[in-house]
Amino acid sequence: MVAINVFLLSALLISSWVPTSYSAKKLVSIARKEDIPYIKCQVCELIATQLYQQVKKKEAQISPKKVSEFQIIEISENVCNLKKQESDWILKIDIIEKGDKLELVEQDDEGQCNSKCKTIERSCQEVMDYADTDVAEYMFKAKPQIDSLVNVLCHDLTKACSVKPPPLPRDRIPGEPFVPKSSKEAEMEKIMKSMEGMPGAPGMKMYSKDDLLNMQNFGEEEDDEDDEDDEENFPSKLGKVLKEKETKKGGGWKQKMTKVIADTGAALKRHADKVSLKAQQWWRGKKMQEPKKSRNSKHEL
Repeated sequence: MVAINVFLLSALLISSWVPTSYSAKKLVSIARKEDIPYIKCQVCELIATQLYQQVKKKEAQISPKKVSEFQIIEISENVCNLKKQESDWILKIDIIEKGDKLELVEQDDEGQCNSKCKTIERSCQEVMDYADTDVAEYMFKAKPQIDSLVNVLCHDLTKACSVKPPPLPRDRIPGEPFVPKSSKEAEMEKIMKSMEGMPGAPGMKMYSKDDLLNMQNFGEEEDDEDDEDDEENFPSKLGKVLKEKETKKGGGWKQKMTKVIADTGAALKRHADKVSLKAQQWWRGKKMQEPKKSRNSKHEL
């Protein structure tokens, strides 16, 4: 119960920062499995490029320390998971028909994740399936260049590029157009991904306030007086700020909003940590007050 309350509180706080249009549910797209054979080799080559670049980026971040094999495995396991930051590259790829082939074309901005995005993710997962730890071990020991990495991943560890793709059917139905995300939406999604695993916010998603309140009788307990002082300074009205900003015209609007979003992300992390700590303290106090309760009672609690 405590974990649920902490999660709901954190999600409610986030939903109060963003416009209601962002909190609304989006249509769920699914992968077009029939397209995978036509793009699998190209996807594999992009995976190898991403693994190489992301490991190099990690090296620069932790220098002079060396990147561990575990850190490389973590990158290879997440590179095909759209819920992780390592897979953000997928959001910039569009699938284009060219003659009797499908080509992957990189765009300047991240796009909405439609069936094309899901198809690339699915193809990526099929390529990496059982190869993620093997390619990570190879990268850690051999420290290859991109060409060698592409050859090992796409021809040796997997057969993604060993078979030439068949001609594209003439009656294939084209996919949706590539629709770039707004800068606000892209930034908010990056904040949400970066918060994954944060205390008190496991697998956090966007919900409207009404949805959250319907999940559970949330907010019936009285807040501590100490928390009330902190709440006054907590930026929980970003949605209102965004609305006010949209009505004004000014050259520095984007810069100001980027700063607001960054500040609110940092503030949320501090607040969620505090909520998680209070929940733990409350739980310990509850256990001390009722030491004679049976195991069944604890389970029902």
